Amino acid sequence: MKNFTINYLKESKLIIDRIDIRKINKVVEIIYNVKKKFGRIFFIGVGGSAANCSHAVNDFRKIAGIESYTPTDNVAELTARTNDEGWESVFKEWLKISKLKSKDLIFIFSVGGGNKEKNISRNLIEAIKYSKSIGSKIVGVVGRDGGFAARNADECIIIPTVNKNHITPHTEGFQALVWHLIVTHPKIKKNTTKWESIKK
Repeated sequence: MKNFTINYLKESKLIIDRIDIRKINKVVEIIYNVKKKFGRIFFIGVGGSAANCSHAVNDFRKIAGIESYTPTDNVAELTARTNDEGWESVFKEWLKISKLKSKDLIFIFSVGGGNKEKNISRNLIEAIKYSKSIGSKIVGVVGRDGGFAARNADECIIIPTVNKNHITPHTEGFQALVWHLIVTHPKIKKNTTKWESIKK
């Protein structure tokens, strides 16, 4: 028990050493091209990943100057659609009303990435399928094998599993590290963040 903190941080170091940097750079390029075309980013996730989506929307709007949204920020519409139409289609129908276009980007945050056979995160799967039908680019930060998202995205960053008992906390924690890296990247960043602008 007393070594838990040390071991957890060691696992984090291993993930940093094993994460695929090429995939991160490819996601940066995709977002850069979306930005050039004045496309929008729609962040989609559930649970802790949904909270990460909300934070990422703030950063990509404020720091990168890219129009960004997440359906989970609108709890009234989200719960109305879930109640009336079902959880499975909630993100897909939201994207339809948002007039998703081919120049837009879907950014998935998920631990498993969706699994149709096991009936896990079918709402993500339906959103990805709809996005592909429109021709929108799809990227993601996911865990484990990445599931449906990894198999269908244009580029997907998989957070390496270094401890099968910590897949969820590491994936959701590293989603934040990766999006902060991207939004700070010189090709993406537009505005100076507050504390970096204050002189001592």
